[in-house]
Amino acid sequence: MRTILFPLLLVAVIASGMGVAYAKHSSRKLFIELQALEAERDSMNVEWGQLQLEQSTHTTHGKVEFAARKRLGMKIPDPQQIVILRR
Repeated sequence: MRTILFPLLLVAVIASGMGVAYAKHSSRKLFIELQALEAERDSMNVEWGQLQLEQSTHTTHGKVEFAARKRLGMKIPDPQQIVILRR
């Protein structure tokens, strides 16, 4: 009985150790992938914020131009009216 039990337990211990090593390796790979995805998400959030800011800037410019045309009666000068000064 003892001659059969010892090799069986030895195989079980080795298999268990290999399973732990594999699980730890998989866990580390997944953690590295998670960190990369989180960095990509943060980068995309920064870009999204910049795009929103840019869009609001363009919207504000359009509103100013609209107000200048309608409320103040301003218009873009004709090319003949533009004078370019050089130093």
